[in-house]
This record gives sequence, C-alpha cells and structure tokens, in this order.
Amino acid sequence: MHFTKMHGLGNDYLYVYGDVPSDIEDLSRKMSDRHFGAGSDGMIYIGPSELADFRMRIFNADGSEAKMCGNGIRCVGKYVYDKGYTEKRRLTVETLSGVKTLELETSNGRVRTVTVDMGTVTVGKTEEIEVLGQKIKYIPVNVGNPHAVVFTDDAENAPLTSIGAAMEKNERFPGGTNVEFVEQTGPGRIRMRVWERGSGITMACGTGACASAAAVVSRGMCTFSEPVTVQLDGGALKITVEPDMSVKMTGPASTVYEGEVVT
Repeated sequence: MHFTKMHGLGNDYLYVYGDVPSDIEDLSRKMSDRHFGAGSDGMIYIGPSELADFRMRIFNADGSEAKMCGNGIRCVGKYVYDKGYTEKRRLTVETLSGVKTLELETSNGRVRTVTVDMGTVTVGKTEEIEVLGQKIKYIPVNVGNPHAVVFTDDAENAPLTSIGAAMEKNERFPGGTNVEFVEQTGPGRIRMRVWERGSGITMACGTGACASAAAVVSRGMCTFSEPVTVQLDGGALKITVEPDMSVKMTGPASTVYEGEVVT
C-alpha cells in the first residue's frame, strides 16, 4: 500500500487513493501508532464520487470513522491537484457531512492554501454538564460533526486529558463529541485547544476551529463576516462566519513524505 503523509497545521493523516480495505479499523490503528506505525491522527481514503469531483473517508487513530475533517479536506485538495488527478482549482469533495467546495490557491504548480466552504453550522444554547465532579458550561455546535465549545481564561493550560476526555465519552453524547477550550485573546482573535473525538489531543482541528469561531461570533465576542483568527497548537486558521451561519475556513496544507507498507 502506498500512502502519503500530509498535515494541516500539524493535524496529520496518511492519505491513500483507492478503495477502503475491509480491515480498515485495524489498519488505521496500526498505521497511526506513533511508535510502531507511521504515526498519524488517522487515515484518509480518496476516490471517485458520483456526487462530487472526489470522495473522502476519514478513519481516526482509534479506527472509528469520522464524518468530516477540516484540516484533512484541505490536504485532500492538495493531494488531488499536486498529483495530477485534477487541474481544477475549484472542486467539490463528498464527505459523510455532505459535499464541500474547495478553492485552491497555488504557487509554482503546487497547492499552498485552501479555502473550504464548510456549509451552515448550528450553534445551540449554553448547556451545563457535570464531569469528574465539576460543572462545566459549554456551547453545543454542529459542523456536520458534534462539538462542545468551552470558554476559558487559560487555553494554554486547558484540562484536555481530564475534562476533555471525560466529556467526549459522556453519556450525553451517545456518539462522542469533540471538545474545544477557547480563550479570546484580542479583537477577532481566539486561542483554541482541542480534545478530538477518536484521536485525543491533536495539533489542530479544522471543524473545531469553525465551531469555536461560530460560538464566539454568535455570542457577540467577534464579528459576523469578518475573519476570526483561530490560533491552534499547530498554527492559525482564518474562519469567516456569515449572518446565516455559513462558514468558510482558510488554511495551509502540507506534504510530509511518501511511504510504502512492506509486509
């Protein structure tokens, strides 16, 4: 099996063009292991689609399948363009969260940044949950996948491995949830750290950045139609939230190396 390791702000996946194998859950766990495998947050398979230009399927490091990955889909755009599967700079990708539109920005024949139309997000009312003996307030946000956005005064020291991990598996979220800890650091700027469903702590989460930006804009902390800079562990994304709650995400996509699985 040939694969390409790519990342969006450090949120890294192993990309394969072809059919998803029957043993994908076990394969994704083994390949994602950072000591005994290639090391990644999961695997992404790319193939043709009857609904769009391409289709992507996302498998987390624990073998579970994800509906959508914002950093991952940017890398899909770079993958198919850089490898010559398409000459389009505007293309569509089918995901389990629907068809997404990508705008590719290129330099010297290679994709550098990608803007993704993430569609419309849903931001709920503030809720409270008790985990590990603490009452935590969060904002539920749906970006095609579930998020719980928690405001904090200290995102750098956010309790990712305790509160984040406990919230992901809480019975309130039957399928699990992504948990973002968000701190406003200035006008139009937020700091976000994430406990990602199925993967744990990751350097970046594109859908999480969109969920966090939508949460702060909906609460009046940032402004509609103006880019919100979301600072993640791996770098920054620009997220624009419109009054109709449609969201666009702009950020880089990078190739790390090509590899072969030898058995």
